[in-house]
Amino acid sequence: MQHRRSKAVLACFAAFLLDVCLGAPLMAQSVVTVTGTQGNWQLNVNGQPDYIKGLDFGPSLSTNTQSQINAYVADLAATGANTTRTWGTSSDTAKLLTAVDQNNMRVVMGFWLNQNVNYCTDRTLGKTLNSIVGYVNQYKADPGVLMWDIGNEVILQAQNYFSGTTLQNDRVCYAQYVNQISQAIHAADPNHPTTSTDAWTGAWPYYATYSPDLDLLAVNQYGGVCTVQGSWQAGPTGNGVPYTKPYILTEFGPSGSWEVPNDENGVPLEPTDVQKAQAYPNAWACISGSNGNGAAGVSLGGTAFIYGNTNDFSGVWFNTEYSSAMTKRLSYYSIQQMYTGVPPTANQPPVIQSMTLSQTSGIAPGAAFTVTADFTDPEGDPMTYNIMLNEMYINGSSSLSNATFTQTGPDTFSVTAPKTAGVWKIYVYAFDNHNNVGIESASFAVQ
Repeated sequence: MQHRRSKAVLACFAAFLLDVCLGAPLMAQSVVTVTGTQGNWQLNVNGQPDYIKGLDFGPSLSTNTQSQINAYVADLAATGANTTRTWGTSSDTAKLLTAVDQNNMRVVMGFWLNQNVNYCTDRTLGKTLNSIVGYVNQYKADPGVLMWDIGNEVILQAQNYFSGTTLQNDRVCYAQYVNQISQAIHAADPNHPTTSTDAWTGAWPYYATYSPDLDLLAVNQYGGVCTVQGSWQAGPTGNGVPYTKPYILTEFGPSGSWEVPNDENGVPLEPTDVQKAQAYPNAWACISGSNGNGAAGVSLGGTAFIYGNTNDFSGVWFNTEYSSAMTKRLSYYSIQQMYTGVPPTANQPPVIQSMTLSQTSGIAPGAAFTVTADFTDPEGDPMTYNIMLNEMYINGSSSLSNATFTQTGPDTFSVTAPKTAGVWKIYVYAFDNHNNVGIESASFAVQ
């Protein structure tokens, strides 16, 4: 009996190695390649054509449990996204990979590199490279790995720390360092491509010259997303000889605070929920080439910014969610329709029609002013409201605090101004009873 049992165990183990033990398939390491010819490239996963339809991952991997991460990724996957992206890779990335494997998704695995380092003189670069290779070896066999993304916005952001010859030299040294990392990654893992993200296609000539080992280019672009294909076509010298590698968008979405005009108080005019939601399909048309701009075969897709749920300055501007309860905003449903091609059938969030303040400047500290916020709910659901304030343009804080207010009518509120002078942001939240929210913002000056 013991002999027969041992033989059965061995047989089961052998079957496990063949992915069929007990009828449970063993998910194998993915093999990802970029194939094709100049201007006609294709991303392939396990020999099958693939196109990145992605959404960047915002929830904390360190503070959320595995079950919470599982829920977030399932919710993200419900948009039709097949890919997510990180900015850094650590021991906690295992949680994300576990979740994406359950949802047949993949990850653009980011490696954070400091933006304020002089890459010509820093003596810790070897240690950083070794750490990166260590994580590559740890995760390369996971089927959720799509590619390795080295650094984020370093070439552009270097201008905040260096100037003149030092700036130019640093950018060259950084691109050379990226190439060293790419070579080391390829040596450890020949089955996944490498790229490096910047926020400026002006960084691409550095990669073309000094990072030839990269398999593809990458860029974060918001308001300028539809100029990316033209930058690729213009090439490294701008003379119309294109780059010789395809690209992906690693962030795209509504125009950022650095791209929009200022309002009457001299601070960036935040787009409405409707404008933010529409920005995603508008950008996707340029990324995918569905608008006829010629991106097909050159752009291999992109990851939208961002599946996040923080309720702060940037979170309100960009997130698809409002809270850990996965309260949906209009952009979530817009992205879902963009990736699936199917109009959403779920209950939709309240939508702002207009918002006005009785005063936008000259408000005395502690004085009352009136906010009129005309929200409508597509299904006619009852709405409840909250109002919050932010002092980004006073002290740089991204946090929001609850305002003191009284609802005085169906869409009017009496709000007590803060006692601190300066330009404040005010946010009105309209919640339905189906876990959706609409948010509108404006600025006002306390003087």
